[in-house]
Amino acid sequence: MNPFKSKIIAHRGESHDAPENTLASINLAWQRNVKAVEIDIRLTRDNEIVVIHDSNTQRVSGIKKTIKNTTLDVLKLLDAGSYKGQEWKDEIIPTLKQVLNTIPHDGKLIIEIKSNLKILYELKRVLSSSGTRFEQIEIIGFNINTLSRAKKMMPEYRMLWLLNLDYSIPTWFAMNNSSKIIKKIEKHNLDGVNVWAGKLLTKNFITEIKKRGYSIYAWTVNDPDKAALLIKHGLDGITTDRAAWMLDQLK
Repeated sequence: MNPFKSKIIAHRGESHDAPENTLASINLAWQRNVKAVEIDIRLTRDNEIVVIHDSNTQRVSGIKKTIKNTTLDVLKLLDAGSYKGQEWKDEIIPTLKQVLNTIPHDGKLIIEIKSNLKILYELKRVLSSSGTRFEQIEIIGFNINTLSRAKKMMPEYRMLWLLNLDYSIPTWFAMNNSSKIIKKIEKHNLDGVNVWAGKLLTKNFITEIKKRGYSIYAWTVNDPDKAALLIKHGLDGITTDRAAWMLDQLK
């Protein structure tokens, strides 16, 4: 068995080979025996949760529809696959319910909240009626206030705070102190962090987070040598666009 299998997370599914955040991409990850998939969720105008990264559909469909101002029925009419190749024509933007139904018994879904607090009530309802086990779901997000509220509403799920670190200069200035980060994790009762795999993600940074008992993941790593080094330093999970390929390289 590949010892790295529990560490590798498919970024928006197998997004290198299939259109991101679609059922095709997500199911391809499961079919390739990847054990964890990360997706993004947003709330539509009619209070449905759909799986898409951007705030609008321009990049993935060629037609610009703002998610929060558009109903699910309209979004379902869009082709969200052809931009990746004609073999993916007519892939649609799926709902969270559809994605939850794909999770295998030993699979884990990591859900990034891209909308505001309003999404949490529907998220709790959808998750509670999905039949998934608590340990099969993790929730992540950049907005710590939204994530904090989510933890209060759904304490049974593990939640990790997303951090840019040195992905952007303003965040680098604000967030390069691990002790400040740890204090915020503690204050909001979170379970760890999911950070940009830049220069600030050092062995010391990982050690500081881990010795307090928190989890630490990194995004987005597509270099096997870098992934192996980060895992050696103690990283708990790595999000990558090429999950199955990464597992083969690490093996």
